[in-house]
Amino acid sequence: MASDAVPQEGPGGPDGGPEPMTPSLAEALAARAAELEACLDTLLPVTDGLEARLLEAMRYATLGGGKRLRGFLVTEVASLFHVAPTCAARVGAAVEMMHAYSLVHDDLPAMDDDDLRRGKPSTHRAFDEATAILAGDALQARAFEVLADPDTHSDPLARAELVHALAGAVGARGMAGGQMIDMVGEGRKLTLPEIARLHALKTGRLIQFSAEAGAILGRAPLPLRHQIAFYGRDLGAAFQIADDVLDAEGSTGELGKTAGKDAEAGKATFVSVLGLERARAQAEMLARQAVAHLDPFGPEADPLRDAALWVVMRKN
Repeated sequence: MASDAVPQEGPGGPDGGPEPMTPSLAEALAARAAELEACLDTLLPVTDGLEARLLEAMRYATLGGGKRLRGFLVTEVASLFHVAPTCAARVGAAVEMMHAYSLVHDDLPAMDDDDLRRGKPSTHRAFDEATAILAGDALQARAFEVLADPDTHSDPLARAELVHALAGAVGARGMAGGQMIDMVGEGRKLTLPEIARLHALKTGRLIQFSAEAGAILGRAPLPLRHQIAFYGRDLGAAFQIADDVLDAEGSTGELGKTAGKDAEAGKATFVSVLGLERARAQAEMLARQAVAHLDPFGPEADPLRDAALWVVMRKN
């Protein structure tokens, strides 16, 4: 993730092709990001106690950075089912806390060992390793606390479903399991199905949950909830392949994190197996597939359609 601001693109793509971000999507992302930032600021209050440094690190890792794509998905899908914006923002904020926790731990020397995140020093560099570990732990706990709070939804079943679904998305069969595969795969030649599974667990599961959470909040009928889940699944896969492409051809300044680390670490990616052009084509195919899952929702889902297409054309 590159900067605090939502990127603004000029007319047309770099080769005169489709526009990387439509003005309506830029406006929607910026509006949702502002809502989420305000909610996060409230849910992560400062404190004067001896634990103040921990809260400071949590806020440093979470506030003022990133595009808030995951939170955007929560709130946009929730709006399709007429969920109260304050409830949707709380769930979106919880997802952003979980995402921030994953980045804090991912950047640690024992993991990817990266000193830069979102254009500023990684949390363990701005504070110290022990504080960064505790900040990640506390962000994960706070995310579940928010989901379980009655202020998030009046229906206990909805809150239980949110907690259960997020736990599955980030545990050993989700994000943490994907990180393990990523570490085990360094310097090894993984097959394309193995790489796809790595992506699905490490990145895709949380993005899929982000979309599906909006449908859970709205108590959506099961067929529609499945369509949203399929959208999130394919979007997550497209997002990670696009990230692999950006890591291979982007610069550190553009990305806001160290570029070229996948190749340097000998990581297996879609780019390393398929090459840049075929990997890019695969991401575009998955984005179109994600958009097709939104057919039952009409024009109200246009921001979600635009987001899927933008994800594979972004520059950071």
